[in-house]
Amino acid sequence: GLDFVHRLNGMFAIAIDDTREADATQPARGALHLVRDRIGVKPLYVWDDGTRVVFGSEIKAILEALPGRPTLDLQALQHYLAYNFVPPPFTLFAGIRHVMPGTVLSITPGGAESRRWWQLGDQHEALQGFEEWKEQFLALLDDAVRLRLRADVPFGAFLSGGVDSSTVVALMARHVREPVRTFCIGFDDARFDESPFARDAARRFGTAHREAIVQPDLLDAWPQALWHCDQPHGDASFLPTLRVSQLAAREVKVVLTGDGGDELFAGYDKYASFLADPALRDLPDADFARHYVEHTGLFGAAQRDALFQPWLRQALAGCDSVQDVAAPWLREAEHFDRINQMLYLDMMLLLPGNNLVKPDRMGMAASVEARTPFLDWRMMEFAFRAPGHTKLKDGDKKHWFKRAVEPLIGTELAYRKKQMFTVPIGEWFRGTRKAWLHALLFAPDALAARLFERGHLQALFDAHVSGQANHTRELRALAALELWARRFQPELPA
Repeated sequence: GLDFVHRLNGMFAIAIDDTREADATQPARGALHLVRDRIGVKPLYVWDDGTRVVFGSEIKAILEALPGRPTLDLQALQHYLAYNFVPPPFTLFAGIRHVMPGTVLSITPGGAESRRWWQLGDQHEALQGFEEWKEQFLALLDDAVRLRLRADVPFGAFLSGGVDSSTVVALMARHVREPVRTFCIGFDDARFDESPFARDAARRFGTAHREAIVQPDLLDAWPQALWHCDQPHGDASFLPTLRVSQLAAREVKVVLTGDGGDELFAGYDKYASFLADPALRDLPDADFARHYVEHTGLFGAAQRDALFQPWLRQALAGCDSVQDVAAPWLREAEHFDRINQMLYLDMMLLLPGNNLVKPDRMGMAASVEARTPFLDWRMMEFAFRAPGHTKLKDGDKKHWFKRAVEPLIGTELAYRKKQMFTVPIGEWFRGTRKAWLHALLFAPDALAARLFERGHLQALFDAHVSGQANHTRELRALAALELWARRFQPELPA
């Protein structure tokens, strides 16, 4: 039966049309089963009006089967502005939803039933000694890499010189005879440029390394990137990911990436900065979730209220982007410590909503398949059996992780300061792309003109371009929304 999915290791979206007749002993017969991989690497969407079901790996495919223009889902819009991406199961298209990660959706003439077939929250923390943990961790990751090297086409890796991608490449080099092919994107602005670190890692591991330096014309690819994603993302690193995928596509069809390492082992600065105030650890769960979303998200509740036109504010009066989205996941993680609770929220929201969309859709846009060894199900479960202090201790991120991989990749790569993979788009908005951004956001027919208070939007723009404030994240999210709306032409609800 459907339990076969427990034997799968990797990424998948599956549709099974069971044409057998159901009976009392086999009620699942006669159903359409939609099954998604454990953490939501591969997309799967569904529309169901009670009489007809349409599903697909792209929202565009579903829209082709529906009459008329799509309608904007206002709740999903609020969630987008809260999180910087549209958190599953929501989409910006009314009536279209994600099949959730680790879930099977069974549809019969009598209705639909959703069942979780895998839950990361089933794990429980257990203290181990470092040496025992290190041995198990390295063995698991090495096997996860080995499995993902199975391919009948050329393969390589994305290499930034960070600890995650460097570890993956080091393990790849153990399993292949020829030099690993590695690919990197750099920038002229040294604050954003990781290419020197990638070159250092490439020399250490003897890879056949390729890199490209991108310029502000990278933004010309933004509409294309959003088209492949089906939804807006305020994360500008989708653009260099598209470019590095295009670079890799000249030589390979499969790449391994370091995605997932930060969410499993506390690699982001935000984890340490959020818990810098010890009082936050002792908050009730509802308050903890709200503080975490406000700290790590985009527009807070007060900012959204100031941005929204009165009609939109009224329409969303009962919508709560913490209680409706983050709080249910935190309830699943109530048995974890606070550090692992933060990581669990990101595993359930940030990864399937944004960080896995990026390598998958941008890679496939260039006909390159991205594989993620850190998100082997065995590694995910192993990581959430480790208490939070093994991951974040006294501000030291990836505490045990870095100690474990230091002999493999060297001290410099293991302990270098993390640099976010992003684009100097805020500087471009103040310079070469200032007029472009203004024309985009303030066009008379812009979606923003129908949703947002022009005065508040103008104040955001003016404060940023003058250098009085840094509103890069807010402006790029609003720009992405506008570019998406131009492409998909959603209608406002009646």
